[in-house]
Amino acid sequence: MPRLTLDDLYRFAVPSDPCLRPDGGAVAYTLTTVDRDADENRTEVWLAAPGAAPRRLAGGSAARWSPDGRTLAFLRPVDGRPQIHLLPMDGGEPVPITSAALGAGAPRWSPDGTRIAFSAPVGPGGRAPDADAPVVIDRLEYKADGTGLLRGMSAHLFVVDVASGETTQVTEGGFFAGEPSWSPDGTRLAFVADREDERDLEMGGAVHTVAPGRQPRRLTGPGLICTGVWWQGERLVVTATKGGPAGHVRLFTLTPGGVPEEVETGLDRNVMTGAPGYPGAAPALLAGDDLMFCVRDRGCTHLYRARGERLVPEGTSVSGASAAAGRIAYVAATPHSAGDVYLGRPGETPERLTDHALDGVELFTPARRTFTAPDGTQVEGFVLRDENAATPGPLLLDVHGGPHNAWAPVLDGFHLYHQVLAARGWTVLALNPRASDGYGEDFYTAAVGAWGLADAQDFLAAVDTLVEENVADPGRLAVTGYSYGGYMTCWLTGHTGRFKAAIPGGCVSDLSSMAGTSDLGQLMKVHEWGGDLAAQSPITYVSEVTTPTLLLHGEGDDRCPVGQSEQWFAALRERRVPVRLVRYPGASHLFILNGRPSHRHDYNERIIAWLEQWVSGSPS
Repeated sequence: MPRLTLDDLYRFAVPSDPCLRPDGGAVAYTLTTVDRDADENRTEVWLAAPGAAPRRLAGGSAARWSPDGRTLAFLRPVDGRPQIHLLPMDGGEPVPITSAALGAGAPRWSPDGTRIAFSAPVGPGGRAPDADAPVVIDRLEYKADGTGLLRGMSAHLFVVDVASGETTQVTEGGFFAGEPSWSPDGTRLAFVADREDERDLEMGGAVHTVAPGRQPRRLTGPGLICTGVWWQGERLVVTATKGGPAGHVRLFTLTPGGVPEEVETGLDRNVMTGAPGYPGAAPALLAGDDLMFCVRDRGCTHLYRARGERLVPEGTSVSGASAAAGRIAYVAATPHSAGDVYLGRPGETPERLTDHALDGVELFTPARRTFTAPDGTQVEGFVLRDENAATPGPLLLDVHGGPHNAWAPVLDGFHLYHQVLAARGWTVLALNPRASDGYGEDFYTAAVGAWGLADAQDFLAAVDTLVEENVADPGRLAVTGYSYGGYMTCWLTGHTGRFKAAIPGGCVSDLSSMAGTSDLGQLMKVHEWGGDLAAQSPITYVSEVTTPTLLLHGEGDDRCPVGQSEQWFAALRERRVPVRLVRYPGASHLFILNGRPSHRHDYNERIIAWLEQWVSGSPS
């Protein structure tokens, strides 16, 4: 059976966002595929049920069942803007019920099924911003990665009447309202927003409730930085950090008077609600007060119920979950699949409803390893290699982003070069150093204020171990990484000449300039870096770099602006170090996850070519 190739990128079909029908009998989910000819990612709403083959319902995403299970609300583009559509399940075509000027957000049905709430961007005066008008900036929150310049946009809550299509704006002002959740009686919406005057200088977030025609009422104080809220039965369930944004996200419930009470999970782990590159799911009730939620544990995102009982098999990584009628539906990746839909009951073996694994391809399986840093810290990682490959062989150290993210031992549909390199005799080391998620809060915060100073030893110790074990050839070592991984790639090559090739993607090279140009720069400066920015900046040590370096960066990256790569490129070129900068037009920071398929393919292809040129000795 052949091994995976880069062209398999165009064959991946990845499910997400499962929504269980209220009777627990079927699951609507989003399936993302690639249209090679159009160079686009496609999303479709599919239906899966026990005993039946999954079937496509419509083009779109974010499907949500009506309370009676007879209608699906979902998002579908109209003139390039996502709008909420309704699909009757007894037959008929999808019908749009919103016409939001800048598009609508995911639908949330009222308990009686007569209304749908959603969050949506709002331009000045309710119109789309003028792209040619001068941009006047008074605050730091003037741009966002993936959107670009905000031009006075905010985000607010709306309610649309299902029968008439009449839409009412519920909140207004210069803030950004998060996703809404209905109260059990359908009279109020709960949402998270930071409405403080200086929210651009200090991270915040509070739970609010609002009734149409009334002003929002704040329920939480400054002791919690809230990130999400869901009405589960008669109580509000909140995700938040305590005291500041640098630690774990925890679960809380709010009493009727708004007093937060932390949910005792018995887990020293970070709660994951789901975001691109950060798999997870919103908390939900199984039955009564039985709360389920996601946490990250040693690389994998697992589904738990309160008091720390895991609900999914070990070694899977969950990226969406839903509960109804005593059942759980979830999407999970495994070492052999980038994602499939499962359905089951707590305590029982779940049934796999889909088969979206790549057919006709033999995959390498990551091996979990533990390494010891010089200070005695235990650091976990995953080694991908062909056990029949000649040893010692070339080694690629790959550094994840974040830094509060983590590699998982499941099939990765984005870093395809891992599998391709393993088939060519390489060993790929995907390490979770201190600051990674899934190993406790002390580990999670261990590099705050000490990027490069506290974490670099973890990588070098792991490489040393594989060299000592005769797995890695010390003369054929390379390093790559994206975002924080790009930062660490620059840092390591400024402190050691042992790597023969380096490939920083979406990199950070100068924390001082990053603080003033990133859409999150001020918050990172205050809560993540702190201390001496120059001492933590790779650019301070660029004069020591001799490693041939390939820089890969999105032109539209507002999280780690392309100037970070430009600085590194100019400094290396001036010193005559072999260097190349590749810029991807229109690409945001997340383009390696959801950007143009051709860009994602090119990204993987260039990594392999650079490694073959400078490490394996192949011609460029």
